[in-house]
Amino acid sequence: MAYAGLFIAAFVAATLLPAQSEAVLVGLLQAGYRPWLLVTVASIGNVLGSIVNWYLGRGLDRYSDRPWFPVKPPALARATRWYRRYGRWTLLLSWLPIVGDPLTLVAGVMRERLGVFVTLVAIAKTGRYVALTAATLAYA
Repeated sequence: MAYAGLFIAAFVAATLLPAQSEAVLVGLLQAGYRPWLLVTVASIGNVLGSIVNWYLGRGLDRYSDRPWFPVKPPALARATRWYRRYGRWTLLLSWLPIVGDPLTLVAGVMRERLGVFVTLVAIAKTGRYVALTAATLAYA
């Protein structure tokens, strides 16, 4: 059940909904769960959540001026400028708070290929969980 909870937290945290999975990961690490399995579950959930953003970007970009659109125009414009300037490599910043999730949406808007998207986002998101796990275990 703990692994399912982490998966859900990581999935939701990667979408445009406000959520955080790091506290769940740290709590489960401190409770003695297997670190490699926690990192794997969190990474898969987080990458799949980012794919949701990519798909939203592919289909919803024409609605970005609507009040219900999940990313505010200034954040979308900032992420689009980054993406145009630095290209797909900005996806390595998809783990960052605030700008990371809009970047994954913009990748869909910019029609980034799904295979490239998943590879770069997986590197970024897994790297964050590995670093957080290492830091947690080093200070536990």
